[in-house]
Amino acid sequence: MKYRAIIFDWDGTLVDSTDRIVESMQLAAKDFQLPWRSAFEVKQIIGLGLPEAIVELWAELADDADALEGMRTRYNVHFAAPERSEVAFFEFAREMLKNLKASGVLLAVATGKSRSGLDRAFAELDVNGVFHDSRCADETRSKPSPLMLQELSVSLGVKPEAMLMVGDTQFDLNMAHAAAVDVIAIGHGAHDESKLLECNPLAMVRDLPELYSWIKSSGLVER
Repeated sequence: MKYRAIIFDWDGTLVDSTDRIVESMQLAAKDFQLPWRSAFEVKQIIGLGLPEAIVELWAELADDADALEGMRTRYNVHFAAPERSEVAFFEFAREMLKNLKASGVLLAVATGKSRSGLDRAFAELDVNGVFHDSRCADETRSKPSPLMLQELSVSLGVKPEAMLMVGDTQFDLNMAHAAAVDVIAIGHGAHDESKLLECNPLAMVRDLPELYSWIKSSGLVER
């Protein structure tokens, strides 16, 4: 096997949460009377850590720590509200993860979510025990810094060349390239296929079934 570990992004890659992220960010901005940002604009920052994402959308908050923290808090409140858009695994996610884990491949998550947010998501979707490790933006560095993957390389005991990253944004792909990790782009998430192809992924797939077919054809798991 060429790859011993697969590292997944979370939002937009394994989990269909893009609409909820957009809605929560727009509502938080409304709370603070900040300029409106379209769904397309918000989608472009998905993958970054939350503070970095907010500043990317509203640069005027970069030097206002109180306002930035307020926006972060309101975003989290809206995201966790039960009336928000449903967050669920993309089709075939559970089956794919089960098959990969059974094959002996190490599985991990590298995400722009906070640790508390990812732990809550793991509990809500009942996936505790599926992943061998994970890294979040608030406990290391935000994408596209390679630090998440570098730390996972150490914790998993797997060299970068034996790791495969899967993500739906340019931040995922650029992080992988910076860490010397092969990366596959998936097209059902936040960034358009044309934008992902600009980052020269190893492969471009439409969805998780196509991803799993690619993984099997690569010899990563037994066919």
